[in-house]
Amino acid sequence: MRGVVAIVGRPNVGKSSLFNRIVGERLSITDDASGITRDRIYSKASWLNQDFRVIDTGGIILKDEPFSKEIRAQAELAIDEADVIVMVVDARSGLTVEDEDVISLLQKSHKPLIVAANKVDDNRYVDMIYDFYSLGVSEVLPISTLHGIGIGNLLDRLIELLPVVKKDQYEQTTIKFSLIGQPNVGKSTLANAILGEERTIVSDIPGTTRDSIDTIFTRNNEKYVVIDTAGIRKAGKIYENAEKYSLFRALQAIERSDIAVVILDGSQPITEQDKRIAGYAREYNRGIIICVNKWDLVVKDDKTMKEFTEKIRKEFLFLDFAPVVFLSAKNNARIHLLLDEIDHVYRNFTKRIPTNLLNDCLLDATLLNQPPVYKGNRLKLSYATQEETMPPSFVLFVNSEKHMHFSYLRYLENQIRATFDFQGSPLKFTLRKKE
Repeated sequence: MRGVVAIVGRPNVGKSSLFNRIVGERLSITDDASGITRDRIYSKASWLNQDFRVIDTGGIILKDEPFSKEIRAQAELAIDEADVIVMVVDARSGLTVEDEDVISLLQKSHKPLIVAANKVDDNRYVDMIYDFYSLGVSEVLPISTLHGIGIGNLLDRLIELLPVVKKDQYEQTTIKFSLIGQPNVGKSTLANAILGEERTIVSDIPGTTRDSIDTIFTRNNEKYVVIDTAGIRKAGKIYENAEKYSLFRALQAIERSDIAVVILDGSQPITEQDKRIAGYAREYNRGIIICVNKWDLVVKDDKTMKEFTEKIRKEFLFLDFAPVVFLSAKNNARIHLLLDEIDHVYRNFTKRIPTNLLNDCLLDATLLNQPPVYKGNRLKLSYATQEETMPPSFVLFVNSEKHMHFSYLRYLENQIRATFDFQGSPLKFTLRKKE
């Protein structure tokens, strides 16, 4: 894993378009109206088998305009988090006073800086990039986000400049789990409750991510790392004061974890932000446990565990495999149930199924429910094998990948889950045509 790239610049020069080109998805909103991207957007990207993070920012406006202070604050935070900065400029507009203002801000960071001159769609505009060397930068690369020209050269240079992020130096058998959720759901209280149980704390180690703490402890002769993070506020509020790094922190914590514990406030209704936070853990394919905290505040005869669990299943359809644990961190009640579930999910997350047992399961599944016919051809599943763990990843060899409907793949997943215990763990499937 490489480091972090921040894409910055004045408004309306193509920062979000470059971000979308690099990450391969249209995650940022692109619009001709300047200032459309007000918050930082984070994503993972890959080039030459090297993974790294990219941050898109709102356009930096130094003069007093609506949202200018907020947008500049976001850009400054992105610059602070980044290892390499890409400043996007408009080659056709030429060097502007705003570009000079932005570069003065960037040069204070003393970090590697590349100027990407956008809108160089053909050789007629190449000569326009040389004016930008007057900004005092050593590298100006011509690109066209519209046509994809020069993006490969830019990525090659980024990989050269980005540092390699060292992996956690924990023993392979150490179970790492992160606590994520909105502010005030009791993450830190739960972390303290976990560490306050009868166990030995080995050491407190600052995590590799800003302001998150990795705390190592032992339980039943097993080593664990609990990663506590700040609460993730919904867009528009998450960057205020102490919360300004919370999303980036949480994403890095999830990525370094084996298991993400999604914490809900049992005394409050489930919100869209709760589902959004859980979605981050699902996107990273981590083991997931839904933890309902503050259960001591719930009137038991009005809202039972069964009723609340049904609400969770209805709201978190994409986490139907995740177990639900109810507890009270404040009262140290039922903490052991969460730790037992972490053990259970970790075993499933690292489980490997013998090929013969896997194929017996899938053979029974296809006999019970034949694959559908697609455009006159029936899918034929030859055999399967497990390729990896963490998460368990399976390769299905078929006569044609096009004949596999998503609903039938989901059926096969359900059959595998019914045969083998994979509670709490996502499953990955790859289809390959049998030669």
